[in-house]
Amino acid sequence: MSIDCRTRLVKDIRALERDEILDALLPEAIDANGGLAGRGVSYKELPPLGLEIGDRSVTLVESGGCLSVRSGTDDAVIVAALETDALSDFVQDVQSAMGLAMTSRVKIAAGSINDWIAWEPALRALLDGRKVHESGDVTFVDLDGAPLDLDRIFSVDDDRQEMAHFLEQAGFLHLSNVFDPEDMDAIGADIDEWIGRATPDDGESWWAETADGDAQAVRVLFFHEKSAAFRAAIASDRYQWIGGLCGDGHRHSGGGEGLVKPLGIVRGLSDLPWHKDCGQGKHSFTCSGLTCGISVTGADRVSGALGVIPGSHRANTMTAGRDPKLDLEPRMLETQTGDVTVHCSDTLHRAHPPVEHPRKVVYSAFALPPLPGDEVKPDPRYSRMARAELSDVQDRIAAADNPHDAQRYRAGHGR
Repeated sequence: MSIDCRTRLVKDIRALERDEILDALLPEAIDANGGLAGRGVSYKELPPLGLEIGDRSVTLVESGGCLSVRSGTDDAVIVAALETDALSDFVQDVQSAMGLAMTSRVKIAAGSINDWIAWEPALRALLDGRKVHESGDVTFVDLDGAPLDLDRIFSVDDDRQEMAHFLEQAGFLHLSNVFDPEDMDAIGADIDEWIGRATPDDGESWWAETADGDAQAVRVLFFHEKSAAFRAAIASDRYQWIGGLCGDGHRHSGGGEGLVKPLGIVRGLSDLPWHKDCGQGKHSFTCSGLTCGISVTGADRVSGALGVIPGSHRANTMTAGRDPKLDLEPRMLETQTGDVTVHCSDTLHRAHPPVEHPRKVVYSAFALPPLPGDEVKPDPRYSRMARAELSDVQDRIAAADNPHDAQRYRAGHGR
């Protein structure tokens, strides 16, 4: 049983020139997948998308059931301006629509940032041949072909084949009583210590604000370097077996982050909206990894439990935000202290804001090994510095937006 859905090799990434993309790559993609992409544009009712690259511009529009490219942007409702290197990364899935906004490599000249992000599935259909999700595409069955119980909670002693099948079908797992409360007390104390040490400019923490402007540290980066209790937990057999569950050779990344979820946060990267972990790009190079959350304090409906959308890892849908046409229903994973949640890196999930009690959680991940013959090199956009700078990413996303429509983004993201 496999959750490996990679289709591209890192070694094949190269710097594409603008005219090569516009005059060769896009026409070839339309010949191969124009009908598939056009169906997605029609289903999602997307308005024409214009791309401005230097002194050239084109518009992507659905016509007669097929996606086509027209010169200029006179017919475009959405217009995105970007440099050649950003376009090169975009068409090769090195960065997504959201990823370009997060790194200030796109500017929305017409329409809004949400309109730009909504086009992502159709563009992936065009460039990767991946059908845009439509209602009814994803169903859930157990090993016997009966309807899958999406509310099932597993223990570490349950049948591993059933767990692997559930993960492949649903894109997540809830494992109970993986760690003892005493282990979580030690990790929780380390989170408290390093949250207390954090400063806004230390490059090793993320910060958020309450409605009255009170800034708080909410995430300790590189927590594995700071907490011996956390290192012991993720090195233990009670945790490491998760990597072998699907038989894809997942390897533990060795890293980890410690989070607190305070009450009353209105700005900053604390209570993240619906997103996929591959939402910045590279889905076709890295998915599906396994992201694991160890519940240090447990979480329920009043303390900010994790939300997941079952089956969304099998759906070519928006990677940032929840597509209004998505027919898959969300679940809230209410955990006890010592439980572990596992989700595929392309499963939509979110952090529900706590309303009565704060909570603590630590995250760590298992990644797929390189594909045979591939060459994987560190990506500078995911370096220590880049990770720390994500604390201010909302400002960069807002700056990328069309100023006439930017308020729409802020209103929908707690700004």
